[in-house]
Formats: sequence, C-alpha cells, structure tokens
Amino acid sequence: MTGSERSIYYENTVSGLFVRRVNRFVAEVEIDGKTERVHVKNTGRLRELLVPDAKVTLQRAAVPGRKTAYDLISVYKTGLEWVNIDSLAPNELMKLYLRSQDYDVVRPEYTYGDSRFDFYMERQGEKYLTEVKGCTLAVDLEKGIGSFPDAPTERGVKHLEELAAAAQAGYHCAIAFVIQMNGIYTVLPNDETQPEFGQALMRAVEAGVQVVYYSCLVEADRIRILGVTRGTENHTKNGKHEVK
Repeated sequence: MTGSERSIYYENTVSGLFVRRVNRFVAEVEIDGKTERVHVKNTGRLRELLVPDAKVTLQRAAVPGRKTAYDLISVYKTGLEWVNIDSLAPNELMKLYLRSQDYDVVRPEYTYGDSRFDFYMERQGEKYLTEVKGCTLAVDLEKGIGSFPDAPTERGVKHLEELAAAAQAGYHCAIAFVIQMNGIYTVLPNDETQPEFGQALMRAVEAGVQVVYYSCLVEADRIRILGVTRGTENHTKNGKHEVK
C-alpha cells in the first residue's frame, strides 16, 4: 500500500469472486477458478457487501508463508461501484491528509484519559484530538447518506465520551468519518444497530465535538479523499437523526 497527499494505492492486486465468509477474519474467494481462503481486513458485518459472486479485489500478502496469501480490500456493489473495506485505510488516509495541513505537530495514537485517540495535533499552541471511523454502510444512495456503525462498538462509544470530556477541557475535538464508498457524503448514527452510539454522539456534539465527513473516490485498487464537510447531528421531533 502506497500513499500520496490524499490517496492510497494498492500494489500487487488480483480480482476474484466472493464465495462465503468463514469468520470475522477469513473468507473464501474464487481466484482464477480456484477457491482460496483470504484475510478480511475488516471485522464489521458487511452483510450487504459480502454476498455470493460479488466481484472483489485482493492484494497479495507481503509476508511469505502466511496462512492466507491474500487480503480482501474492496468489493463491487451496484449503485456504489467499488467499496473499500480495508479498516486500516481510513487512518492512513487521515494521516496523509493531516500532514498536508498546516499543523505544527501530527501525532498518531495519542493517549488521553482512558482512551487512545487516532490523532493528536497542535497548531500555534492550540491542541486538537481526532478520532477516525471508516464508513462502509450506505442507507440512502439518492441522498448520499451512510450509517455507522454496522456492528456494535463499545470502544466507539467510549471514544465519544472521552472526546466530549477533552472538548470541555479545552481541546479542539473531532470525530472524522472517512466514507469508503462512492457517492456518499454524510454519515448518520445507526440507531437500529446501536442506539448508544447515536446518544453518545449527541452528547459529544453538545460538548463541542465536531463531526467531519471525508467523502472519497473509490476504485478497485485505490481510494482518495475528494472533499471534507462539517456538520452536527441533531434529533428531529420524531426521534430520528438529521444533518444540520
């Protein structure tokens, strides 16, 4: 995997057809007529993506002799085209993007309170914390809306609570949704899967945490940040989320 200012390119890739998911980390994929066990670089459910006969892209493992010779990095879905499912990609993209901005310090894996956040930055004496979440679940293609999480994440709820505390302590805090799909520009909490995440997000926003969406161009073997928008999450009168 190589990167530039806003993009990641995967070298040594091959195409295949998805067969089935064996467990969270392993799937079976048909490559050149042969069924291979491959590593799934995402522990989310991905039920709407990883369906039989879906076209997928895989990268040959860099470590020789590994139990699985390939990593599953993207899958094709009608309406979205290619979707990147590499859970390492959002943080790598954010690192490239943040280092291209005018921060004096960009430090990955920063401990604050009882949590380790993805990025700590400084600019002219001001302190920033950013937590990154990758989004692979689309809920409304016409309106360009995605949803997070696609599986319960207690860690995600804890991060929001700690971000809220840091914001009240004077840090500039943000939760950054890197959208690993084409045509999706906004992410709403998946209250059906985990209402606690949406509730924690609301409390974080009220405490001053910013919600930032990074829309991307996704191809079979690359992903690139296209644009950045900021929003806040609010509850409508009927209890559902909307973007303001």
